[in-house]
Amino acid sequence: MAKKPVRVKNKDNSRRAKKKVSVLTTDKVEYIDYKDVNLLKRFVSDRAKVRARRVTGNDTQQQAEVARAIKNAREMALLPYTTRVTTQRNNRGDRGDRGDRGDRGPRPDRRDDAAAENSDAAEAPAAEAAEAAETTEEV
Repeated sequence: MAKKPVRVKNKDNSRRAKKKVSVLTTDKVEYIDYKDVNLLKRFVSDRAKVRARRVTGNDTQQQAEVARAIKNAREMALLPYTTRVTTQRNNRGDRGDRGDRGDRGPRPDRRDDAAAENSDAAEAPAAEAAEAAETTEEV
């Protein structure tokens, strides 16, 4: 007698507890209208990207209809193509060499002498003009 092959469970499938159920199925939506912005916003991320099927639980046909409706709504300016998300930048303190220079002194000027002379010459008339403007305001 031949032995039956032993079935090995796929690790990915064993982690996934249950397939997601689509919002369209639970709400019994038959037609996806591009003018129904509240419904379409459920299928769009905070950055205005179309959510994937594995996230929404849609089947292939539903996902195609949702994507088409979102594209039409964007074309009609009912939905944005993108949304700007601003994040606050932190002080990049994780780099130790960028902070206080400590005992190393000021950073040396990397310009050559000719460039330094040209910039000093260009700054001199601007400084004189600023001083002249100050003296006329005092009078």
